[in-house]
Amino acid sequence: MRVAIAGAGAVGRSIAAELIDGGHQVMLIERESHQFEPETVEQADWVLGDACEVSTLEESGIQLCEVVIAATGDDKVNLVVSLLAKTEFAVRRVVARVNNPANEWLFTDAWGVDVAVSTPRMLAAMVEEAVSVGDLVRLMTFRQGQANLVELTLPQETPLEGKAVSEINLPRDAALVTILRGDRVIVPQPDDPLEPGDELLFVASADIEPDIKSALGY
Repeated sequence: MRVAIAGAGAVGRSIAAELIDGGHQVMLIERESHQFEPETVEQADWVLGDACEVSTLEESGIQLCEVVIAATGDDKVNLVVSLLAKTEFAVRRVVARVNNPANEWLFTDAWGVDVAVSTPRMLAAMVEEAVSVGDLVRLMTFRQGQANLVELTLPQETPLEGKAVSEINLPRDAALVTILRGDRVIVPQPDDPLEPGDELLFVASADIEPDIKSALGY
């Protein structure tokens, strides 16, 4: 997969290195000459230019990328890059970094954003998840306001112990996508039994999150 990353600061370079390790082709676009350091991620293609300019994006070949990540430290820049990538170049998937949580409401499909990643929100969610056994925790928002990734950890005295996945009567707009059990990642099958300590990951619309808890007996 070919991925373009706008912003070659510490965050952008770290993302690039991870994606390259995963076998992906990566292009880094950076407008500040002092941050243009191709030797830091040698396997990536580097472009010196302003990702908010249509000409820069076109010359870099962004239209050939399946994913664009707007990873600069400026929310205004990330929104403009997202909008251009989606509307001018029809990039299939656009991921945007949210630096200021107060701006998170802007990062929607209206600005071309498919997935908004807010580091403060995610860190808070991880802390909450670590101490909230039996509570539903929102980890990530997809197309803000339409779908969320939420997690619930089954307590040791869960009434669901031994019950099959098919016995959970989930609301229509919710899906159990993964069970984390120790170091295992389980793609749930109807006959799979649940165990205490299981971390259940759901994709669901925000308005039915309380119904998920009810379906699980909480």
